Amino acid sequence: MVFTRRAWHLRSHAGQISFPGGRRDVEDKSLVETALRESEEEIGLARGRVTVIGELDRLTTVTSPANIVPILGVLDAKPTDLRASPDEVDEVLFVPVAELLRPEIYREEIWYRQMAPNASFEGIPITFFELVGDTLWGATARIIRTMFEQLAQSSDPRRVDD
Repeated sequence: MVFTRRAWHLRSHAGQISFPGGRRDVEDKSLVETALRESEEEIGLARGRVTVIGELDRLTTVTSPANIVPILGVLDAKPTDLRASPDEVDEVLFVPVAELLRPEIYREEIWYRQMAPNASFEGIPITFFELVGDTLWGATARIIRTMFEQLAQSSDPRRVDD
């Protein structure tokens, strides 16, 4: 899988591992176009190299009301010519899917926060993948976990669609 390390000078999520991506521009005809444009801008991934599979489950972040629409695409080979855009990305990272599937690197914690004055504290599950020398967590980790769950469900021959 292709990830980025967000630039350290950014105001939010500096230095964290994430997927290439960003906000939809008014010129973007679709969310797929947004994902392809952002990947090209951030890491130099040519749009024509990506076969778009589809959209994964949408999610919101814990720290903001941002609505994330993950677009899943595949490449025919590992790209060797990607380059990080210094305005947004410190480095391009490759993590084998097999590593992300190892159960010993996955964990989930419940974090608590008070939602409103005089309200009880609400537990929020936070997902982590402990990679060699790094931690992938938060919305990016939730997207990966959701993708694995969706793929497992769709390939389960015992699954019965309603």
